[in-house]
Amino acid sequence: MIGRLNGLVAEKQPPHLLLEVSGIGYEVQMPMTSFYQMPEVGESVTVHTHFVVREDAQLLYGFAQKIERELFRQIIKANGVGPKLGLAILSGLSAAEFVNIVANNDANALVKLPGIGLKTAERLIIELKDRLKNFTLNQQSELGDLSLPQENLGSTFVEAIDVEQDAIDALLALGYKQAQATKVVKKVKLPEMDSEALIKAALKSMI
Repeated sequence: MIGRLNGLVAEKQPPHLLLEVSGIGYEVQMPMTSFYQMPEVGESVTVHTHFVVREDAQLLYGFAQKIERELFRQIIKANGVGPKLGLAILSGLSAAEFVNIVANNDANALVKLPGIGLKTAERLIIELKDRLKNFTLNQQSELGDLSLPQENLGSTFVEAIDVEQDAIDALLALGYKQAQATKVVKKVKLPEMDSEALIKAALKSMI
């Protein structure tokens, strides 16, 4: 199992990161809360990974912090929840926000995420409530550090051609519908925004 990678950021196309390690490029899918923490292209970074082997694919999911990876692993243990849905959950919510939602039985907050209806949200909360007690009690300070930064409008993508389309593509990859993604991106877009800032604003507006 591949549990950690240390290398240079070769490409950034949210929610995918291409990490070059000893001449090999690893394509890693990341929740946006982790993606926001990645450095510029060409800089080195350590990514904590979760490796999934399927009949038709081998997939790497990456996280900026070990605790994010552990939360992801707990989420995908829930009945009917796969890695793609886990990625969407941790893209729309920080680790701390998700743990608090589960602790407060706030199913309505989860149904705003793609792929989650009320029944799925209620089942998630029931299944994860006991499992996440230790996160709430013992690791809250670490979780708090994972909240999204309030302001970050700096340029991140060296080769971004169309900021608006980049943002829409990222939302589609996370499970949002074309019409929904297009509508919210156009609604929140500001002239000074790069792709990362636009994705962040779009996700925030849907929660």
